Amino acid sequence: MSELVAQTVDRCRAAGLRRTKALEELITTLLESPRPMTLGELASSPRLTDQCDKATVFRLLQRLAEHGLVRRLGLHERAAYFTLLVPGRHQDYLICTGCGSIEPVKAPCPVHELEEEIRRKTGFKNLYHELEFFGTCPACA
Repeated sequence: MSELVAQTVDRCRAAGLRRTKALEELITTLLESPRPMTLGELASSPRLTDQCDKATVFRLLQRLAEHGLVRRLGLHERAAYFTLLVPGRHQDYLICTGCGSIEPVKAPCPVHELEEEIRRKTGFKNLYHELEFFGTCPACA
């Protein structure tokens, strides 16, 4: 895991972000999490509570999102969830419109072939997609 943290920190530095202990701990926390996390969950996580306050975590997340290093998920009127974008790793999500819960889709992504076709036909470079399905989870149904 530490190699992936180092690679991600290098991507952050290439984007112009300063390497700080808080940034490293935020990246590690996001990488270790099995699911996207809210600002509150991140700020109160054991790795970050001693490093920085909630406002600092928010600013770091904003900067990471601006540089395409973090993906913001969720419904606009509910808490946002954040997940780290890692090259070569792709995840689609199910989002409940009732409670706002988010879980990864456990099925092959149906868009990869379409993405490749679009890349070939248009000549676009660095093409990617983010897929989110919205519906009502079993608990809310």
